Amino acid sequence: MTEPALAPRNAFGGVLAVWGVALISSIAIGIFVPEVYRAQWLLVCFGGVVLLSFAVQLWQGRTQGFILRVGGSAIGSLLLMGMISIGFALAALAS
Repeated sequence: MTEPALAPRNAFGGVLAVWGVALISSIAIGIFVPEVYRAQWLLVCFGGVVLLSFAVQLWQGRTQGFILRVGGSAIGSLLLMGMISIGFALAALAS
């Protein structure tokens, strides 16, 4: 039987950490990967971010709201990476 935590950790911190990894990795892909391969690498990166979101939420060990936190991490990362890739696409069109 498990006892409830007296002072549970903030569950939103794990979501923000995954968003930070998505931000840094998508900017790195936009800078270092040639334009022809950017879409493929962004897909690979998003797959890694989804796995990371599962790992982070499982590491926290809280069952309440697990699906909501993993979904928030994944969807937020997808939107963030999409906005950054749109920015790089517009920059490529301008040059």
